[in-house]
Amino acid sequence: AFLGDSLTDGYDLAKYYPQYVTANRGIGGDTTYDLQGRLQTSVYDLKPQVAVMLIGANNPETMLENYEEILIGLRDNLPETKVVLLSMTAMGGDVWGKWNAQACYNNVSIKMLAEKYGFTYVDLFTPLFDVTTGEVREGYTVDGGHFTHEGYVVVTEQITPVLK
Repeated sequence: AFLGDSLTDGYDLAKYYPQYVTANRGIGGDTTYDLQGRLQTSVYDLKPQVAVMLIGANNPETMLENYEEILIGLRDNLPETKVVLLSMTAMGGDVWGKWNAQACYNNVSIKMLAEKYGFTYVDLFTPLFDVTTGEVREGYTVDGGHFTHEGYVVVTEQITPVLK
């Protein structure tokens, strides 16, 4: 089960993970608070072998306020499920690019929480980031935030080894 916002919602899981039975539980516009409110129907009832979570782009300044509560819920309600926490992604442009520093800060916290709860952390920021521009690499997004096919290929390359 892949949980998240529009980045997950727009992720054609059947295309990128044909070897797995997947469930896309991404909803465009969702914040960490929205996701927390739908965990029962989106993931607990599903009882997946693996839950992959990418959330926070719609509330980067407040996402850490309840992120750990989401993790506690996953741990307590799905003790047999392997949980994979994806970092926030690199972003660009006038709308999204201003959040890269916040994303880096949040990613440190996400990684620490993954270690605390024994979950797997996957860094998506680094392979998407262009150090020469300080933004997401050109061609990886349609608007600085939402991925193109090329962007999803990079994301898939980071996640696949963990799923194996």
